[in-house]
Amino acid sequence: MASPKRQIGLSALVVIAMILAGLGGGLVGGVTGYQLAQDLQPTRTVITPQPGLPVNPTAAADTPALVTDLASDAVVQTVAKTSPAVVKVVSTINSNQKASGSGVIISEDGYIITNNHVLEGQRRLQVIYADGSYHDAELIGTDPYADIAVIRVRDAVPGMAELGDSDALQPGETVIAIGSPLGEFQNSVTVGVVSALNRSVDRMEGLIQTDAAINHGNSGGPLINVKGQVIGINTLVVRGDQGSFDVAQGLGFAVPSNIVREVSDALIANGDVERPFLGIEYELLTPDALTSGIGTDKGAVITSVGDSGPARRAGLLPGDIITQINGEDITPSTSLQRLLMQYKPNDTVTLSVLRDGQAQEVQITLTTRPPEDQINK
Repeated sequence: MASPKRQIGLSALVVIAMILAGLGGGLVGGVTGYQLAQDLQPTRTVITPQPGLPVNPTAAADTPALVTDLASDAVVQTVAKTSPAVVKVVSTINSNQKASGSGVIISEDGYIITNNHVLEGQRRLQVIYADGSYHDAELIGTDPYADIAVIRVRDAVPGMAELGDSDALQPGETVIAIGSPLGEFQNSVTVGVVSALNRSVDRMEGLIQTDAAINHGNSGGPLINVKGQVIGINTLVVRGDQGSFDVAQGLGFAVPSNIVREVSDALIANGDVERPFLGIEYELLTPDALTSGIGTDKGAVITSVGDSGPARRAGLLPGDIITQINGEDITPSTSLQRLLMQYKPNDTVTLSVLRDGQAQEVQITLTTRPPEDQINK
């Protein structure tokens, strides 16, 4: 039997142990309760606004959100990087007339890409840098067929832009146009998306369609991605027929950078582009062709054959459908023009042709494409 003092000591120890247990449980409980309270807090959703797409205010009110401006910041940084390389191109036609467009510097040597139609009839060329300074420029060469021209300044350039890979583009991708709309508002910025790829407008094929606002004066300016790479040169817009209700907005088109690269390299090296020539007019087929009884949605249907030239000599006829060149399919993404540019004048190629539903092969020797006003159609 324990002594009274030892019993008192044991009792004290029990009381102390109970106090410590309570404190420990309180601490554990407090930590657990705090964690539980944190777990029950509403999730904080990060919403990244996309250019041109408004954030839903109702959804924002219903869900506590941390709205970030990452997309906007990317555009701002891209514009800051590229804008110094964008110039206004002033073409003096005569003493009383000037025309203007846009252009983009692509090298430290002062080479500038713009549109051919910006320079038509020019007698003197100048460019205006983003800082407002004027600089004389010289014409290096033009390619009316692709609507691309190269000019050059001899002065130091304030910046240069990199040509990107237009074949890597995807519909919905954010793009930025920089130029001088109406010839007045230099280095204006508009933002949109790639609306579609491989569009054909008039005789031009493989164009990038965008809803980024493009106006008169933007011609020749760059269409860039959020990496600051030039993925196209803005060339035209489609507004719809005047006087009708079918007036469209947001239908801008740009020459893809991979075509621009091929053309500009040739212009810088040789002053012109030696294009192979078939001597036909044609229309590219689309998937709708299958429902019209043609029997294929790939290829180019000949609408007319020139009075002289390779096609006439090879016996091609209107209504013939060219489906392949040297075994490569003609498709909306691999157009007849793009395939022909792999070859040179005097090359002999094999065309796969459908005539009245019957397949045949035609050997044809390409010639050099003559100036537009000399083509006998």
